[in-house]
Amino acid sequence: MSEDIFKKVISHAKEYGFIFQSSEIYDGLSAVYDYAQNGVELKNNLKQYWWKSMVQLHENIVGIDSAIFMHPTTWKASGHVDAFNDPLIDNKDSKKRYRADVLIEEHCAKIETKIEKEIAKAEKRFGDAFDKEQFLATNPRVVEYQKQINTILERMGKSLDKNDLEDVKALIEELEIADPVTGSKNWTEVRQFNLMFGTKLGATAEQAMDLYLRPETAQGIFLNYLNVQKTGRMKLPFGIAQIGKAFRNEIVARQFIFRQREFEQMEMQFFVKPGTELDWYEKWKETRLKWHKSLGLGDDNYRFHDHEKLAHYANAATDIEFRFPFGFKELEGIHSRTDFDLKAHEKFSGKKLQYFDNETNESYVPYVVETSVGLDRLFLAVFSNSLREEELADGTQRVVLALPAAIAPIKAAILPLVKKDGLPELAEEIVRKLRYDFNVMYEEKDSIGKRYRRMDAIGTPFCITVDHDSLKDNTVTLRHRDTMEQKRVAISDLPAIIDAEVNIKNLFDKQ
Repeated sequence: MSEDIFKKVISHAKEYGFIFQSSEIYDGLSAVYDYAQNGVELKNNLKQYWWKSMVQLHENIVGIDSAIFMHPTTWKASGHVDAFNDPLIDNKDSKKRYRADVLIEEHCAKIETKIEKEIAKAEKRFGDAFDKEQFLATNPRVVEYQKQINTILERMGKSLDKNDLEDVKALIEELEIADPVTGSKNWTEVRQFNLMFGTKLGATAEQAMDLYLRPETAQGIFLNYLNVQKTGRMKLPFGIAQIGKAFRNEIVARQFIFRQREFEQMEMQFFVKPGTELDWYEKWKETRLKWHKSLGLGDDNYRFHDHEKLAHYANAATDIEFRFPFGFKELEGIHSRTDFDLKAHEKFSGKKLQYFDNETNESYVPYVVETSVGLDRLFLAVFSNSLREEELADGTQRVVLALPAAIAPIKAAILPLVKKDGLPELAEEIVRKLRYDFNVMYEEKDSIGKRYRRMDAIGTPFCITVDHDSLKDNTVTLRHRDTMEQKRVAISDLPAIIDAEVNIKNLFDKQ
């Protein structure tokens, strides 16, 4: 069922101008996508909401835009040259390659599905008297399922932490995990594969310097930490935010835009006094979850997932996971990175990256708490959650993309009832009046009903129909996407009515 939903999401994204396969006329490039005319508007609106929330509304957070190319020693210092690997395993029969940790996590996800089925049965049985927390803690079957999951993930985490790839393979075999394509259990050994894309900088091949396309945006912030702190006269705690492209040579790239080779991150590194990092870690966990929930995608679709295996730089880490059509998966990572990055860059560069604390009269390397959300994953979460098919009162169906109005690509469509009698001219005049404040469009092709349906499918909150009465009394029919309610309003009232619904302040009020 969820696979069918996901296919509809992918199909709808292309049909209505949100996402295209990159280089499609050349049969495409695997795991690389282009954002189309409506997709780029939605993506930019998500960026704007994040940036305003993170930078504009925080006095102690500023933004930068660092270069994609960085000195190659950056990645040696950060640990990416030696430790930025995925554990890969091949199936000898299907010749398909998989991430070993993902195969194990998906096995656990199947056990989670059993838990959800038990919950659904109990909810049906007990009705309003159902206590979910008590059920999860006391039901023997559910407790056993959860124990299995915890045991598996704990073992995998320890094995990966020790780079014990033989035990990772042994775990796959003990769990009898089969190739999802063929059902074969004939696996190769597990091996590590570095994910960075290499390139060269220089006029000639002989003099060229080996570089990497950045696999994350965070290091650009760390390299500029002292510049920003001094020029901005920043005092701890303070943050540096950035939105930018990152690149990873994902061998197992799949699930549409969820896992790509070229993707965009929205990151903020928050610099704090050593010893306070875990308090700030908890505060940012709470703040970021509230931000996601303000989009109105359903509180039950989010959960925290603490890391079993901590990265080499972290002393605490969690993911905010979202319920995608293919299950709960990471949407945003929140990490307490300690002072690993700044100390490493101090060591490799020979430059001091310390902060002088006027209150204590001492210098030290700050600790860092990171929040990092994948913009493409956020797009997919919003898009897939908003797409729905509705049965109407007259027995017909409509497809509607019920996006939060504040981030919808087009805020209003202006539709002349017919293409004559002066209606197009009045409609275009309304477009000119509205377009300075809102992204609006003019549409005259097809019947008014078909135009309504197309705007529903694009996610446009308002349709404004210009008819013959409009020429007489300067009123139009305003149709609301979600309720399909129609009412006559004065043309002069349109800006205030639209703004009340689509203003991004509405989302801030929900945080």
